[in-house]
Amino acid sequence: MAQPKPELLAPAGNFEKLKIALRFGADAVYVGGKSFSLRAFADNFTSEELQEGIAYAHARGKKVYVAVNVYLRGDDGERIGRYFSFLQSIGADAALVSDPGAVCIARLAAPRLPLHLSTQANTTNGYAAKFWHAAGVSRVVLARELSLREIAAVHGLCPQMELEAFVHGAMCISYSGRCLLSDYLDGRSSNRGACVQACRWGYELRPVSPAAREESLPVGQDERGTYILNSKDLNMIGHLDALRDAGVCSFKIEGRMKSGYYLATVVNAYRRALDGASAADCMRELDTVAHRAYTTAYAFGENACTVNYDDAQTKGTCEYIADVLGWEKGRVTVEMRNRFRAGDVLEVLSPDDRFGQKLTVSDLCLADGTPTQDAKLVQGKYTFLSDMPLQKGDFLRRRRV
Repeated sequence: MAQPKPELLAPAGNFEKLKIALRFGADAVYVGGKSFSLRAFADNFTSEELQEGIAYAHARGKKVYVAVNVYLRGDDGERIGRYFSFLQSIGADAALVSDPGAVCIARLAAPRLPLHLSTQANTTNGYAAKFWHAAGVSRVVLARELSLREIAAVHGLCPQMELEAFVHGAMCISYSGRCLLSDYLDGRSSNRGACVQACRWGYELRPVSPAAREESLPVGQDERGTYILNSKDLNMIGHLDALRDAGVCSFKIEGRMKSGYYLATVVNAYRRALDGASAADCMRELDTVAHRAYTTAYAFGENACTVNYDDAQTKGTCEYIADVLGWEKGRVTVEMRNRFRAGDVLEVLSPDDRFGQKLTVSDLCLADGTPTQDAKLVQGKYTFLSDMPLQKGDFLRRRRV
């Protein structure tokens, strides 16, 4: 019997991104409310938006998992219990938790709400999976440090536990995200959702001698720079079959704080890979957006080359140009994101057969019909001719020379 196709799970930092992720092929999204989520700086969802977002997803046969994955403090218990009860009442498909106390509270306050265990809980072996399954958890998000062989071992020891693994996005320098650096340097706790990503900063040495304390010295790591804690980005697009064979049922993309354009590009690439497109073609698609150097992290064992010593990300092979707002009678209406001009050749990012097709900007006009040669107004609305019937929600990009 053929194995079921794994779930493609995408981040959604707000309602608009939820719509983008689902449109471009995600089977499920994970979101955060205004409290108890480890991405406090994302837009996140109000209670009303959570209810609306879940209804929107369910109407399309998709799922919504809600992150409730902070580590609790003493006075959190009563409030988080009410929150779990609310999530159960609005039909959330699961709550994503880290803290054993949260598991206990959820079982009492919302016994019908499925629980998924966050990667923050550091599940690295099958015995831990068995423990969490006995506690009422139906899925674990595996520690990012596991190899394919270790994942298969977890599945072998606890086959009844669903396994979810990250396949793409930013990696944390600390073990499965359990980091104290942000709290120590800036007073913002990573484990309470307020990480300042201090691992992305550049560092320098300061002498301890009182006479020289104000002096600073560059860290001479090597000629590439001083970004000694900055991880590469995970990219497993070429190894999805191996992950599935190891027992992973849900492929997770990182990035609740990424742009809608980035989200559409990455989800689209993984959707196409799962539907049979070549890994090489999908890798080229992932190269179109800004990213740090890619890595497969620890999928194939120990890896000493996971640090990105450069500050800047690569810009990607394409430039994000515009959002498509609609098409009517041979003209497309767009909202500008980067400057373009009459005569430019643009490429379509779409979840359907318009994907990758090109069009040349002609008869460019402002939204009021005034002709122009240069779309230079930031977030300005423009129209131009297009035989291709583009749809609202498509994106336009331009290949870099």
